[in-house]
Amino acid sequence: MSIIVRGIEKRFGSFVALDNLSLEFASGELVALLGPSGCGKTTLLRVIAGLEYADAGQVLLEGNDVADVGARERQVGFVFQHYALFRHMTVFENIAFGLRVKPRSQRLPEATIRRKVHELLQLVQLDWLAERYPSELSGGQRQRIALARALAVEPSVLLLDEPFGALDAKVRKELRSWLRRLHDDLHVTTIFVTHDQEEALEVADRIVVMNHGRIEQAGSPQEVYDHPQSAFVYEFLGAANQLQGQVGEHGFTSDSGPHALAVQADFRGPALAYVRPHDLELVAGQRAAGAPHGIAVGVRRVIPVGGTVRVELEANAGRLLEAELDRASWQALGVAVGDGVTAVPRSLRAFPAEAAPRRVA
Repeated sequence: MSIIVRGIEKRFGSFVALDNLSLEFASGELVALLGPSGCGKTTLLRVIAGLEYADAGQVLLEGNDVADVGARERQVGFVFQHYALFRHMTVFENIAFGLRVKPRSQRLPEATIRRKVHELLQLVQLDWLAERYPSELSGGQRQRIALARALAVEPSVLLLDEPFGALDAKVRKELRSWLRRLHDDLHVTTIFVTHDQEEALEVADRIVVMNHGRIEQAGSPQEVYDHPQSAFVYEFLGAANQLQGQVGEHGFTSDSGPHALAVQADFRGPALAYVRPHDLELVAGQRAAGAPHGIAVGVRRVIPVGGTVRVELEANAGRLLEAELDRASWQALGVAVGDGVTAVPRSLRAFPAEAAPRRVA
């Protein structure tokens, strides 16, 4: 089912949750709504579901305006962060609940309901837990049961509100891979809310980055990550080093160094430039002969993380940068804490200083 939201506005008192927002979701697409807390992600999801009503604008499901259609009639499955399973019901009864409370004219025979529930349990790979209660399940198992319950009523749209937010990192990673495989099998139009950038990049067909009730950028994960249209998007999608300086005729000149650096920019003037830690090359020696257009920094801290090494660097005026190298490259560099090195950006992107987001202390 395709979804169109057009000119949606929603206020809670003086707070603007959604500000004239318009967006389209193609049938069978898996879209991540990504952004910081309070940016409007969950409110948009609830408006699509019919759990909140917009103050202005339209929600179209398969071309039909559903402004006067209640949540139950919208054929939408909703999965919350905290499972919302009925504690007094078994796993089987939780999944069967939505099928059993349908109007009598639409209700399936009990034998059909039982067969369908077992099929769903097999789909989420938990058929052996049918007679358990939610309190006897792990967090990851509960979330899969919540998803099975949402799928039981055969929704045309599946809405997930930070479905893995309450789980530990290992379980979260396993479940998001599982969700992607499940979606590829079912092709239900799916929208999920997250503030986890890695989760959105790994799972979604398309990412919508939101901020202050508006859309900052929408596109494929690779497109949004590689070509951010604003400083906010650049900073929000992964680790980023920020440099203050000026964009001039010969490139970007950082306050931390006298040399102009090659930069992606279509303006001149005060700027904030960004480079990802993995795009910051290190050359032994400050102002090294092989890297005349880098930034002189000192190695402040070295943090091995599995097969990679994070290197904390200090530039002029105490400004900190971070580089990320594979372990072999770090060992070949042959430097230690306290040594001077030159940091050379492989890819530098600049935005006008007045358009850059404020950093939260």
